[in-house]
Amino acid sequence: MDHVVLTAQKRAVTGSADAARLRRNGKIPAVVYGRSGQAMSIVLDALDFGRKIKGVSESTLLNLSIDGAQHEVFIKDTQRDIFKGSFIHVDFYEVEKGKTVHAKVPVRVIGTAEGVRLGGILEAPLHELEVECLPKDLPEHIDIDVTNLKANEALHVRDLKLASEIRVLTNPEQVVALVKFAKAEAAAETTVEAAAETAAPAVATEAPKA
Repeated sequence: MDHVVLTAQKRAVTGSADAARLRRNGKIPAVVYGRSGQAMSIVLDALDFGRKIKGVSESTLLNLSIDGAQHEVFIKDTQRDIFKGSFIHVDFYEVEKGKTVHAKVPVRVIGTAEGVRLGGILEAPLHELEVECLPKDLPEHIDIDVTNLKANEALHVRDLKLASEIRVLTNPEQVVALVKFAKAEAAAETTVEAAAETAAPAVATEAPKA
């Protein structure tokens, strides 16, 4: 997606009363956290923010202009109104140039597995990958091609081929995707059921009394 640029202003006044006033006027109170723990209170335009962050994830690097000064940030957390669904608060995390970041990157499974074409069922239990890299090298998502995955085979984190600049922090033994052979399982269940029926004792029928 195109590089997202947000505009904000520093907040001179903080507190719940001022935050409520901002929201009534179509604004979102927010905080930018730095790597060393410092925090900066800012205010965003609600409509502009809601429009620009569609499709944005935690691993999307954003450009945040605060009173004209440029900052590279990630969205750390958002809060919404439980009834209206509108944003009521945003936390950003500012990155430092030349310093690596830890981030969770969404995983997207692409392709139709060979095992699925033969009747198997694909399971993809891993939805995100934890990585470490420079902000400029951080992907918005990681595509996992399962086309060659056969029935009863699994793809693990250790099998993934990522750019050399990206260090994977997720357990290498974690399963990314696997194909269960549904036909074989169904046949096995049918065999077990048939065997159980054969082994079951016949129910004696008592003759009616004269």
